[in-house]
Amino acid sequence: MKSWFDGVGHSYRTPIRIRIFGVIPAKPFILTKIIATLGPASCEIPVLTRLIESGVRVFRLNFSHGDPESHLQLLTAARQASEEVGIPVGVLGDLCGPKIRVGKVIEGGVELQMGQPVYFQRDPILTGEDPDAPVTFNVTYDKLIDEVEPGQRLMINDGNIHVLVMDKSEDRLIGTVTTPGTVTSAKGVNLPETALTVPSVTAYDWKCADWAMEHGVDFLALSFVRKAEDVIKLRQYMKRKLKGRLPLPIIAKIEKPQAIDDLENIVDAADSIMVARGDLGVEMDLASVPIIQKKIINMAHDYGKPVIVATQMLESMIEFPTPTRAEASDVANAIFDGTDCVMLSGETAVGKHATKAVDHMSRIALKVQEHIVGEKVRWGKPPAKLQADRSRMAALAHGVMTIVRDMNVKHIVVWSQNGGAARHLSKNRPTLPILAFSSDHQSLRRMTPLFGVKPMYLEQPADTEDFIWQVDQLMQESKMCKVGDALLVVAGEPIGKPGSTSNIHIHYVGDYFGESG
Repeated sequence: MKSWFDGVGHSYRTPIRIRIFGVIPAKPFILTKIIATLGPASCEIPVLTRLIESGVRVFRLNFSHGDPESHLQLLTAARQASEEVGIPVGVLGDLCGPKIRVGKVIEGGVELQMGQPVYFQRDPILTGEDPDAPVTFNVTYDKLIDEVEPGQRLMINDGNIHVLVMDKSEDRLIGTVTTPGTVTSAKGVNLPETALTVPSVTAYDWKCADWAMEHGVDFLALSFVRKAEDVIKLRQYMKRKLKGRLPLPIIAKIEKPQAIDDLENIVDAADSIMVARGDLGVEMDLASVPIIQKKIINMAHDYGKPVIVATQMLESMIEFPTPTRAEASDVANAIFDGTDCVMLSGETAVGKHATKAVDHMSRIALKVQEHIVGEKVRWGKPPAKLQADRSRMAALAHGVMTIVRDMNVKHIVVWSQNGGAARHLSKNRPTLPILAFSSDHQSLRRMTPLFGVKPMYLEQPADTEDFIWQVDQLMQESKMCKVGDALLVVAGEPIGKPGSTSNIHIHYVGDYFGESG
């Protein structure tokens, strides 16, 4: 529930005007964040409020489905649910990227047999209409015949059907079925061994990006990333459109083999990284995906970038009320490896048990957290690249971790007007909450995917002393702390100025610079 704490302290203090988001003392704070995809199963405000209360901190809008009107309805519902619960929740717009699909197929589909010859042509065709003719498909990518070469694989329906291309002419490809199955209209086509010239951002994606900027979406996820230039191109486009305002943070989805070849540059260029295991598992050796996942997480940590693990985490819960043991282990292992966020897709978009899926994911995350805290081990790698740059905030964040290890600190408290200080502290992965205060609502929403960060609204204090005093009152009023608990406060002067964070204070609740009460 949301609440306001109003009060007046000593005459020289600023009156407290704090909005508390998500202060539920009886419920442990989960350091790893949960992303839930919006859809028919999660479009009503009561469901969304329940998801937030269960642990969702970012909602995903999948632009592959729906239209601007339905997207606006979902965005509005998400914002209203966040307001009702009193917890800031980010909204992630997921761009589709180019989708290569099979053309029209007769009703019921066409069954492909092992070793059967199949053909792909340029002109549209209704596949299967003539049962005596060779099976011939058309696909939605005009350059398919030009760019696919003999010896390369063509995969249909999420990689369940494989065709080996044997030969090609000017107008068609000739292939042989190596993994059989039924093909129906509009099934996806993957070309893992083909160097496609299709751009990462389609005409429809540009329209979705415009819509996201216009309606205040908090993040954009970029599909079909193959090189760092794909990320840079989208950011430059947003800068031109926004005319001096900051572009939306970009989440680069790693789902193509070519992205692995340029991974370090992509991580450096993007604001966040998503391990999109769906297409990654189709286009690469399935046995390599867990290793690649760990590699991506480690590199994101090195660069101090938040990382999301996505796709099929609790897939069985689309139908069933409990996950499989393997799914529970998958979620737990991603959290052990130090992912900032775990993401649900169909489980919350179209699943029968959306809230239960979030409940299970929260319970798994909390169990892993309790184990790591109990073992007193380092959680994830420190951001080696940030430390090597010798930036002031990176050094300060490293110092905070040292103090946290040496003292029994209850919370880390930071004034982070635009979220930069919170990001640096988050990437050092302390095993206690980072209470990140800002007077900017958009900044609060953009802090929601950060590991360990609890964004909290506060009207800008007059100075650091005023900030500490207001936080002290808040900790006592909300019962987030007891008198005598230690807080590690990170701020700067003048407070609220970006890049000014430079001070660390140890403050004991109830003791304001020597004053009692």
